[in-house]
Amino acid sequence: MPIRQDTWNKLTDKMKALNIKEDDIKEKFVRCSGKGGQKIHKTDSCVYLKHLPTQIEVKCQKTRSREDNRYYARQRLVKNIEAVILKEKSENQKINNTIRQQKKRRSPLS
Repeated sequence: MPIRQDTWNKLTDKMKALNIKEDDIKEKFVRCSGKGGQKIHKTDSCVYLKHLPTQIEVKCQKTRSREDNRYYARQRLVKNIEAVILKEKSENQKINNTIRQQKKRRSPLS
């Protein structure tokens, strides 16, 4: 099911609020890997975005659809730029830090 137009409009409004311009985003389509069979391995449906002013890079292959992946990649890029602007840690960084601390506790004493 494709992403609806009103959902795209919400994302573009958020991009405007954070002063992210489409001209500042470099977009490439690359070949996916993983599950999906021949369809995934023949088409370039994975989206790679780079925000040139901040040098933040995002790669997304959440679905088989190129258009859906364009939306999800932009959504992820906006979250990352917002975290940089607000100087907050992203959700992934928080999760990675908690896992790192849990593993540190598990290591045997030497």
